Amino acid sequence: MLWEIFQAFLVLVIVLVAGHLIDYRVLKPLHRKERKWGLNISCCDTDGGGINADVVERDIPNFVLIKDIYKLPFKNKQFDTVLCSHTIEHVKEPERFYKELQRVGKSVTILIPPIWDMLGSFLDFIEHRWLFLTFKTRHDNELPKSIKLPYWSFISWLQEKTYGKVLP
Repeated sequence: MLWEIFQAFLVLVIVLVAGHLIDYRVLKPLHRKERKWGLNISCCDTDGGGINADVVERDIPNFVLIKDIYKLPFKNKQFDTVLCSHTIEHVKEPERFYKELQRVGKSVTILIPPIWDMLGSFLDFIEHRWLFLTFKTRHDNELPKSIKLPYWSFISWLQEKTYGKVLP
């Protein structure tokens, strides 16, 4: 009986890790590298080829530190293409942030952890506030429906302990 439980647990771990690796290490780089993005807002050190932005200082070319994600320091429709990669699931108000992305970009592409990436979509309890109800990683000019994760109110406390500040 103990061996069967261990095997089931091992299969679960493999499925969780495989889904996350496919989404984050295969699909994300493919979408990011398919073109030069006018604006790349990402929660890691990735160069989109144009302006790169984040709320945390990054050592990448053409970097802009964002002070307020709901008031981006760019003109209306300044960018032909905007890539927001694995970021919107972290923010407090995704609809408001998405509208701001639409304001600065003519075309907005969002990469988010799909439901099948369980590690990235709802088990990242230190950072993720939202679960987007989608099986796709990429969304062009649309924001999928989302639900607030049940531990949402706990996240600010975790972020304060982990990062020394609460992320927007």
